[in-house]
Parts: sequence; C-alpha cells; structure tokens
Amino acid sequence: MLNRVVLIGRLTRDPELRYTPSGVAVASFTIAVDRRFTNQQGERETDFIPIVTWRQLAENCANYLKKGRLVGVDGRLQVRSYENNEGRRVWVTEVVADDVRFLEPAGGASRNPGMEGDSQRFSPKSNNDFDDPFADDGKPIDISDDDLPF
Repeated sequence: MLNRVVLIGRLTRDPELRYTPSGVAVASFTIAVDRRFTNQQGERETDFIPIVTWRQLAENCANYLKKGRLVGVDGRLQVRSYENNEGRRVWVTEVVADDVRFLEPAGGASRNPGMEGDSQRFSPKSNNDFDDPFADDGKPIDISDDDLPF
C-alpha cells in the first residue's frame, strides 16, 4: 500500500496552532495549488488543500510561516469523519504533513538567524537541521565522470 502526497503551493492564511489536552502541538493551514491545465476560459483553476502538522513541525510552521509563503509539503492523505452539533456526519479530507519545506526566504528583518538558504526544511526526521551538505561551502565540487548518471 502507498499513501504519499507531495504538493507545492502558497499559504492562504497564517497557520493556526493549537494544543491537544495532553499538550501535543497541532498546526493547520491551507495551501493554494494551481492546476497544470487551463479551463475553457483559458484560466488556471486552483485547489485549496488543508494541511495538518504535529509536534515540533507544527510549532515551527506556526512560528515561521505566514500567509502567501511558498511551501513544499510531503505527507499522507487522511480522510476522517465526525458528528457535528446537529448530529450529522461530516467528512474531512486533509494532508498530514511529515515534512514541510520553506521554498523562499522570509525576507528582510523578519528573517530568522541561522536559517539561510533557498529552502528551509523542517521535519521530525531532520531535528530541524537543513540537510544540504553543500550549503554555504563556497568551494568547487569535485565529481568524477564515474559519478555522473549521463
């Protein structure tokens, strides 16, 4: 079985950070993702995808993401249901993110020190470190012809 979702889009609003009764952080936000094709009027349509993040990733998203920022999201699709106040069953489809990449700099004075680079990765697996081994090195990369795939 495979349940993997990879999206690139812009936040439609600032992330909303909440905590469960047991103290676990959960953040939710929506990203706008343009479709690759145009409709009959020649316009691109946009999908608005709800994203949910948990724990440290949720806190990082809430602290550093703002409306309009371009992000890459890697996660899984989740469909759940609940009964609302009127006794009706409500179905929710959302992406539970395992990894969120900030794909453009925050810009100006609001930029967080120590978060330089074209993209910033926040995932539970990376312990909030940017995993680019070539970042800010400034030296030429020595690659032999045997290492190239072409």
